[in-house]
Amino acid sequence: MEAKAIAKFVRISPRKVGVVLDLIRGKDAKYAEAVLKHTPKAASEPLLKLLHSAMANAENNHDMDVSRLYVAECNATAGPILKRIRPRAQGRAFRINKRTSHISLVLKEKED
Repeated sequence: MEAKAIAKFVRISPRKVGVVLDLIRGKDAKYAEAVLKHTPKAASEPLLKLLHSAMANAENNHDMDVSRLYVAECNATAGPILKRIRPRAQGRAFRINKRTSHISLVLKEKED
């Protein structure tokens, strides 16, 4: 049995999200929650919200024991890129890519 939560169109680069995901992959849900609360990265806030959502899904939809949950899978894939223009010298224009992410998180119960 697994509980899943997905956050789409999160306005942060998948590369930056991946750094934080590596910290919690394979860890207990409560430990992952503590790590996300104390990690000074921009990706920590949406990931903490996503973890809480996955834990609520596990408890309410799948009748799983929250104390036995762990992060089984987590990944961030690229969403659509918002393309913006930055004016530069001599009338030129440089492109700025504002990247978005689709983040998925899967929780499973530990088997004793």
